[in-house]
Amino acid sequence: MRDPLSVLTEAFTSFLFGKVETTRLPVRTSTGQAQAVYLPTAAPGLGDSGVIIGREVYSGKGYIYDPFQLYGQQLPAPHWLVLGESGNGKSALEKTYVLRQLRFRDRQVVVLDAQGEDGVGEWNLVAQELGITPIRLDPTSALDHGIRLNPLDPAITSTGQLALLRTIIEVAMGHGLDERAGFALKVAHAYVNSTIVDRQPVLNDIVEQLRHPEPESAEAMNVALEDVRAWGLDVALVLDRLVDGDLRGMFDGPTTVGIDLDAPLIVFDLSHIDRNSIAMPILMAIVGVWLEHTWIRPDRKKRIFLVEEAWHIINSPFVAQLFQRLLKFGRRLGLSFVAVVHHLSDVVDGAAAKEAAAILKMASTRTIYAQKADEARATGRVLGLPRWAVEIIPTLTPGIAVWDVNGNVQVVKHLVTESERPLVFTDRAMTEAASAMAEEELSEALRAAELEAEERAAAFMQHQYPESKSSVA
Repeated sequence: MRDPLSVLTEAFTSFLFGKVETTRLPVRTSTGQAQAVYLPTAAPGLGDSGVIIGREVYSGKGYIYDPFQLYGQQLPAPHWLVLGESGNGKSALEKTYVLRQLRFRDRQVVVLDAQGEDGVGEWNLVAQELGITPIRLDPTSALDHGIRLNPLDPAITSTGQLALLRTIIEVAMGHGLDERAGFALKVAHAYVNSTIVDRQPVLNDIVEQLRHPEPESAEAMNVALEDVRAWGLDVALVLDRLVDGDLRGMFDGPTTVGIDLDAPLIVFDLSHIDRNSIAMPILMAIVGVWLEHTWIRPDRKKRIFLVEEAWHIINSPFVAQLFQRLLKFGRRLGLSFVAVVHHLSDVVDGAAAKEAAAILKMASTRTIYAQKADEARATGRVLGLPRWAVEIIPTLTPGIAVWDVNGNVQVVKHLVTESERPLVFTDRAMTEAASAMAEEELSEALRAAELEAEERAAAFMQHQYPESKSSVA
């Protein structure tokens, strides 16, 4: 019961000044407008377990991503596709992601490093920081005690060796092997494996057997010996390039002793290989199969296979088919495949469009950095991105990307710590340009640019697409 004095005071005040409290009418509004009133409302994240990437641009919340934690719950597959123009932050994202993943004891990473400067790969500094020596595949130094990977290494099964030989030949020839050439290769491989037991068989043994097939090979199929030799001639010429041609020394001997497949990080430095030559997809095929049979094991480790310039894989039908098989290990043995490409059109319009579509379908996570408007629209159609995301991609500034994690689409600012910065920003031209500015001026310019970009992006979303759910629960 209210105090009588309070009731009397309230009545007297109302008599003199009128009613103090007023009744407010309800306000009806859309969620797009309400988000400006209640700013803490934001899209749900991906959980709080895993590797921190940065923060979601519109809400400022921390953004955490880990395919191994999300697999089976929010991700049907742990594979990841990274897209975007050069200079927008793809390389920094990959390197910090690997460094942060390696803080978990059950993680192991292999990187195919196809870029570099000053004679070393782009991942050289990261490898040095972790005390790792990159495996540098270089045809100019292969004959001088360089690194060799043997396609006929006994660690690879006989079936795997034959499949790898076929892939190498098909990549180099640009078409599949016919039945007769395939038969000649098969019998040569079988003979070499059955007769050479005191050492590792090498490619030169296959070439010699193709040139001089055994009579038993012809008798088995009831054909003339000269026919078997003719069937295998083109195959021998292709393999001869790996023995005496421009790739001599990298694959025509026993596998180099001492390659540590138990190291937390394994870097294959391919920066000395011409990226536009046929050597690159051949290298990709050999390294891929070699890893499949020597590195991936059922030991409960979570493995990450990161491939720079991955269009060399996806754009070759034969190599793409090989890597499709490798990707299937993601579910059974805990492998996350990370493919980094500049333009999606490089692969979806290439010779391996069918294989590319299959690989893209396996990638449940897609990260898209800034692209030109036409490229962004094409990317959006292929990946099924929402309209607001497609429209914002051309406006993104370096370090900011659209993340699509199995349909959960958000705009994320990648954050780099001071200790990581010297390891991930290794472009010398950018470093020289930055060093010309005073440290205080550089910091202020970066902060101002970041703030302006985020305000512009937020304004774009608020006024152009108020119905968007990207920042409303």
